[in-house]
Amino acid sequence: MKTKMMSRRWFASRSAMAIGGAAMWTTPGLFAEELLKPTPPLTEGPFYPDRLPLDQDNDLIVIGDHTTPAVGDVTHLTGRVLTAAGSPVRNATIEIWQCDANAVYLHSRDSDGKKDQQDKNFQGFGRFETASDGGYRFRTIKPVPYPGRPAPHIHIKVKQGDKDLLTTQLLIRGHEGNKRDGVFRRVTDPAKRELLVADFKPMKESKIGEFACQFDVILGQTPADS
Repeated sequence: MKTKMMSRRWFASRSAMAIGGAAMWTTPGLFAEELLKPTPPLTEGPFYPDRLPLDQDNDLIVIGDHTTPAVGDVTHLTGRVLTAAGSPVRNATIEIWQCDANAVYLHSRDSDGKKDQQDKNFQGFGRFETASDGGYRFRTIKPVPYPGRPAPHIHIKVKQGDKDLLTTQLLIRGHEGNKRDGVFRRVTDPAKRELLVADFKPMKESKIGEFACQFDVILGQTPADS
């Protein structure tokens, strides 16, 4: 338990630093409407968890009080949820879900037939409520491809209250599978494709080969705009 608590504190402090750095590069306010283009929607897909895990926090690497971490390249995913005008969207719920390093989703249609293959230590789904600056943070794994989807991706859904604001996907910039991925290829505008990708950069100070990814989610409309 003590190791788990220390891990959580370390993760929270590192994530806060990452969000602080990301905020410096975002330009809300004057001319923001010209700078911020809405993140394009992408399909939810068939594997939004049909049985949500008991642990739904923002650390997908360790489940509950377990000490064994998930398999995969640990990735610190941070960013902000913003309006097209550059204003932060606070108290929004951002959810992510993805397959584990063995290409198995937390969904009965996928995992029930792959129980021996599934990584039982990967949470597969997480939630986070955005801060006053719209910031969010997750600790997860670098996404991997699977049969039918050559482009590794993380599913993202943003909600506020009982209203879904956006469902989309985050892909790895420059991954060779992007060109062959049917879902990604539906987005024919190169400028919009660029809004769905981000760099997964190795963290130089990490001794275990962690990655960092910064991805801002830009909403075209919020409940207040409706």
